Parts: sequence; structure tokens; C-alpha cells
Amino acid sequence: MEVINTLGRRKKSIARVYLSKGKGKITINGRDAKEILPTVHLQYRLQQPFVLTGNEGKYDVKANTNGGGLTGQAEAIRLAVSRALVEIDADNKAILKKDGLMTRDPRMVERKKPGQKKARKKFQFSKR
Repeated sequence: MEVINTLGRRKKSIARVYLSKGKGKITINGRDAKEILPTVHLQYRLQQPFVLTGNEGKYDVKANTNGGGLTGQAEAIRLAVSRALVEIDADNKAILKKDGLMTRDPRMVERKKPGQKKARKKFQFSKR
């Protein structure tokens, strides 16, 4: 197996993931994943596709991310890893799809409208 290249997106984050056989090492932008994503919750999101498919410690992940925040980047990587695991074995798709890991989350920040304070918040109204 050579390197598998996939892409994941979430909000404004884009993650390019390179999956190869290895010992389960995850690097993000050339640094260790635990250094970039310090919370247990975000680290679990990176491991989730591997745990569900029973592939913990079998593949190394190199991810290049940009845009958005930590949560968006973690979920973008999760989507890209899920897509790569499906590319390796098509049987993984049913397992990952059941938990919603194969779906790109379409929710984005709503734009600010002119004449308003924010996207939905208005300026204070004064009758007199």
C-alpha cells in the first residue's frame, strides 16, 4: 500500500491527509497532534474513525490544515481519515456512515447583513 491522499472540510477549515501504513502516529502541520490539539475531546475525534473500524495503531497520518479553529480542523481531519479508510476497504463505509463520519457538515457562519449589528442582531430600536 502506498500513501493515500484525501481531503476533508469543516466550516472554514481544510485538511489534506496522507495515510500510510505505520504505528498510529498522527502529525498535523509537521507537529505532533497532541501538541496542536491539547484536549482529550479533540484527540478522540482524530482517533474515532480508527476506533470504529478497528484499525488503531495500523496507519500513520500526516495532515496539513489551514483555516478555521481547532474544532473545525479536527473534524476536517476526521472526515479526510474516514474517506481514506473507505478507500482502503469499502466495508468500512457502512460502519463510518452509521455514526455520521462520512457526511460533510455543511453548517457555515452566516454572513453579516448591512444595516444590522451582526447576522441576525439588529441595532437598538428607539420609538421616540
